[in-house]
Amino acid sequence: MDDTLRAQRDFAVGQLENLTRRGRQLSDALAANPDAAPSLAAARAWQQAAAAAIHQLSAGSKAHWLSRAFSGALLIRSAEGGAVVEADSTQIVDRILDVLGQAATSLSRMDGVAAASSNAAPRPRRFEFVHNVELRPVLDQAFTDSGRALEDGDFQRAFMTSCGILEAIITDALQHCGSRIADCGFDRGFNRSIQSAVSDQSAIRNPQSEMTGRVADWSFDARIAAAEREGLIRGGCARLPPVARTYRDLTDAEGQFRSDVSVSERDARVTTQVLHVVMRDLDPGR
Repeated sequence: MDDTLRAQRDFAVGQLENLTRRGRQLSDALAANPDAAPSLAAARAWQQAAAAAIHQLSAGSKAHWLSRAFSGALLIRSAEGGAVVEADSTQIVDRILDVLGQAATSLSRMDGVAAASSNAAPRPRRFEFVHNVELRPVLDQAFTDSGRALEDGDFQRAFMTSCGILEAIITDALQHCGSRIADCGFDRGFNRSIQSAVSDQSAIRNPQSEMTGRVADWSFDARIAAAEREGLIRGGCARLPPVARTYRDLTDAEGQFRSDVSVSERDARVTTQVLHVVMRDLDPGR
């Protein structure tokens, strides 16, 4: 790579890093108060800046994978069916952050800025912070499935999957908080398979990776409290709807939703937003 191309790439990487940093701050602000006028105005300005950066990286081509990904970040499927509607500000910020992450990954792997013209989008690596390497692809697929379910209006599935991912990454963090594990109330040897927490209502068990001792009795709510107490996550889970904290009790013996259970669109969307916040807590460089 010659000096000119290297300078172009470095400038683009710096621009993406700046946008990502600002986007995370906005996402946290909107998660705390989705209707705050200053945050909404800042989000609109940030979105325009991100659009300009994506336009430059994609050479103005609407067919470029970055342009398509950015356009898709602004739209969702309505609850009534196939109609495409504009996403709310909090969702837009989180979705654009994901696109910026893909763009940064592409730039980091190329020999020159022209390589960003590749027709294939790089696979996002959202769960590199998870210590259990085997769980990363499982969680990544679950994350994709949850987003698709949300867009399709399948709010129960989106809700349950997001809850499962959230419990999975919090549990993984607790497993690996070193000498503080005992203070959390968990055995040092505790190594549970998280696949069973990622819900398509069917557990994928690993007999060599199960809860030990009293850990099996800990609720999702207790794990959240332990993670907050140990400083692994901040206070984002305070926004979780009450139904999310007891999500494991919402299904019958066959893993199907009980007939008396109702999960709203808001429950699903807020839980997804909280998941994004916790992912950033556990992966500060994201």
